[in-house]
Amino acid sequence: MPLSFNGGMAFSGLPHNLLGPQMYPQGMSCWNGTMRSPWQNKDQACNVLNLSPSLSNGELIVRGSPRPVRNMLNQGMPLSNGLARPRAHSNVGAFSNEDSFIIQGDGLNYVMINKGLDCSRGLNKAKDIGASKHREGRSQLDNWSQFAPACGNSKNAAKLCTSFSLPPKYNSLAEAREYIYLIAKDQHGCRFLQRLFDEGTREDVEMIFKEIIDHVVELMMNPFGNYLMQKLLEVCNEQQRMQILLMATEEPGQLVRISLNTHGTRVVQKLIETLKTRQQISLVVSALEPGFLSLIKDLNGNHVVQRCLQCLSCEDNKFIFIAAAKYCVDIATHQHGCCVLQRCISHSTGEYRDNLVEEISSNGLLLAQDAYGNYVVQFILELKIPSATSTLISQFEGNYVHLSSQKFSSHVVEKCLMVLNDESRSKLIHELLSTAHFERLLQDPHANYVVQTALRVSEGSLHNSLVEAIESHKAISRNSPYSKRILSQKLLKK
Repeated sequence: MPLSFNGGMAFSGLPHNLLGPQMYPQGMSCWNGTMRSPWQNKDQACNVLNLSPSLSNGELIVRGSPRPVRNMLNQGMPLSNGLARPRAHSNVGAFSNEDSFIIQGDGLNYVMINKGLDCSRGLNKAKDIGASKHREGRSQLDNWSQFAPACGNSKNAAKLCTSFSLPPKYNSLAEAREYIYLIAKDQHGCRFLQRLFDEGTREDVEMIFKEIIDHVVELMMNPFGNYLMQKLLEVCNEQQRMQILLMATEEPGQLVRISLNTHGTRVVQKLIETLKTRQQISLVVSALEPGFLSLIKDLNGNHVVQRCLQCLSCEDNKFIFIAAAKYCVDIATHQHGCCVLQRCISHSTGEYRDNLVEEISSNGLLLAQDAYGNYVVQFILELKIPSATSTLISQFEGNYVHLSSQKFSSHVVEKCLMVLNDESRSKLIHELLSTAHFERLLQDPHANYVVQTALRVSEGSLHNSLVEAIESHKAISRNSPYSKRILSQKLLKK
């Protein structure tokens, strides 16, 4: 696209076949002395070309070229990559680098006049800025119709012009026809198409569907296109939904890749919400199952797993329950996985739930000491499933003092004090009291919370024993900031 600096003009990034004479007389306009295409917005036109270390002393070293390019226009030579071969002019300078060339110098007007361009406006005419803003805001889809023939067809135009700015408004779907795929990736265009889903006819939906069906995977992961795809899934018929699903699952791992994408995850969740037939559900399950572990541990992908749990039947979700039980330690010790694992337990039933709870409980001692696993263990304790609780207690007994002194496992010990029956709670507190260095628990930054919880939940003689033990170490523990919290408790009364 044309950029200018120091009275110069530059063209960059356009395909070779677009730099023919037919592009200059019609499509170009000027803004403050800078030539620009009809598809380029004002900000692009007035960007200052960054001078790289390669450009110095009127020369530009071309990558892959054994010599610098020096005023090739003056010599009447072609540029390094054949982009243009203008007539020589003594006051026109040129530089070339890869897919771009720069024209600058006093003879710039010569180039403009001979190419039929009007760049007579000066850089210091501020009133032209407002006019440029006004022109930029107008909707002119015919600019795209001029560009498409130069590219060969609309599909080539789509590939070559993805960086060009689309007009912000569209008068009708008829004007946008054959460019709907491009419009879908534009902020304003996407909203225009979404409104048609609400206000238009079935024929409008069908037209939009036909033009984007070959691009649904790309649109699902597009910052704007993903919203159009979500809306389309709400209004399309079952045949169209099936076509979308077939495109999304055409390649192995493709639906998982979309699910891991920041924008794609929203579309896949919407897809799961709108599944109607057994064939559709089977396709989604088969596509997601191989990537389950990646999904459940991913910031975006874990929401897809949770949407399956919410929208699909227990039998359809069995691939989730089986894999979650198999990899429970790996999942439970992960930031995102630990949350989804708890959802798996909540949504599972029968043997699937039993297997999950059993696998987690059997690894209770390990998980209790983990930054994320401790939450899963606490969740199991809150369920008060006798077999699971018994499995956990058998691992914790004899380790309560050690667990109480650790940051994460101390939360698990507190949970045990709150949910266990009287017998198990009594054993836990007696284990704490029987330690040779009980005063260390009072002064520990984590264990002191366990002692405070024990004071709150204990009763009778057990509570009195705990108070006596604390009072006996009062002199030693008085100066500790952590034991002060215990000593200030009103519960220190028999």
